Amino acid sequence: MLSTRRSAATATLAALAAASLLAVAGCSGSGAGVRRSHVSEEGPLSTVVNGKAGRSAPVPANAAPATTPAPAGLPGVGPKTAAEVPADATQAVLVTGAGPDANTSSVTLYVRTDADASWTAAGPAWPAHNALRGWTAQHHTGDLRSPVGVFDLTDAGGRLPDPGTRLSYDHAPIGFTVHGTGFHGESLRGAFDYVIAINYNRKPGTSPRDWTRPLGESRGGGIWLHVDHGGPTQGCVSLPPAVMKTLLRTLTPAHHPVVVMGDAKSLAQ
Repeated sequence: MLSTRRSAATATLAALAAASLLAVAGCSGSGAGVRRSHVSEEGPLSTVVNGKAGRSAPVPANAAPATTPAPAGLPGVGPKTAAEVPADATQAVLVTGAGPDANTSSVTLYVRTDADASWTAAGPAWPAHNALRGWTAQHHTGDLRSPVGVFDLTDAGGRLPDPGTRLSYDHAPIGFTVHGTGFHGESLRGAFDYVIAINYNRKPGTSPRDWTRPLGESRGGGIWLHVDHGGPTQGCVSLPPAVMKTLLRTLTPAHHPVVVMGDAKSLAQ
């Protein structure tokens, strides 16, 4: 099983390294989510004298026992937030907001082989937009802030056909068509070409268009990862189209993918 997971993680790294994503690029809606809170193997130590390997140096009887470094966590994520990431999650989309009231973010996909392994970046840091007014730990309809937290990623969809995802995909050319303009007057056309539902206040296992709200309507809903339209969103996180396609093709249910999202100060808790 470990070798299978390592192979999968290695394949993820290779696939993302091969995709040169050079794009610079906001969600409509407001969004009880299901939380989902590589170890190098070295040979025995040996001495090298004049270029020749020698016998391992003797260990003093009173020497302190060797310790194994703790696996590296997600960069910038503190113990409280890390505790929300489940042990079976081996893919994490880390969204780090530029500030509590900022509407720009940095997004990186991280992978690990198992719960005892370090998180490793599987691609570059991608530019993104979040909600117009930044972030909040208590999201409500109309506050124009993105929710802070750790949420499962189980369902996807879009106006365009499935690009090859293993997530459930709702292809609805009309249902995902959006009109109008964003906060900066930019066109929203194509913003929902590809979406990945963030399981904040929604029913997992349904289309992103399902408007069931377990926490109630006042707590918002419809929080997605979607295609960037060049400006801030109402609550979602938006990314360049090439990045959305890469995430859709990479995220795999068997790896229990999650999104870890918030401003840097909140994530550090």
